[in-house]
Amino acid sequence: MLPTTDPQYWEQRYQENTAKWDIGMAAPPFTSLLTSREAPIAGKTAVIGCGQGHDAILFAKHGFETIGFDFAPSAIALGQKLSQTMGISMQFLQRDIFALPQELPASFDYEIEHTCFCAIRPEQRPDYVKMVRSILKPTGELIALFWAHNRPDGPPFGTTLEEIQDLFASSFDTSNISSVSNSIASRSGEEYLARFRVLR
Repeated sequence: MLPTTDPQYWEQRYQENTAKWDIGMAAPPFTSLLTSREAPIAGKTAVIGCGQGHDAILFAKHGFETIGFDFAPSAIALGQKLSQTMGISMQFLQRDIFALPQELPASFDYEIEHTCFCAIRPEQRPDYVKMVRSILKPTGELIALFWAHNRPDGPPFGTTLEEIQDLFASSFDTSNISSVSNSIASRSGEEYLARFRVLR
């Protein structure tokens, strides 16, 4: 089996139609957030590990200047097709997400996280945090739906609320994180919505 660090691993999952993390719609907690009083003000937004683009398209529909990034060419093609079908103006780019700081330093107001953190190997998580901080502006914010489960093996790899806060605490204010009540059934009770602002 290919390692999860190899883009071909993810491309193969799409080719074999085994991308089971794709729920066929935007994450319900993101939909609720964007229609609430606490909705963020629209800005330039990166969706990392965007998959077929449901979350990226949701943010674009709400006026965010959105770019979706993914390892897998098939995911990017599917996102482009879906956004064009819906008449949504946005970009999808095939990239190694860990190379984004060199290409797009301090470029985004928001980074959207949903099932990318759990897809990468746990030993890569500190590098993931550095990447997110690097592509955000000094006033930027990470908006994340973390899947904190304790199942063995992976991907998706498990985590805890405490680990999430510990990993991000060096670069972000991690106080704004809470469990959600409208997860999809298979993740019920295991998801946390976070809004981590870059530390000044």
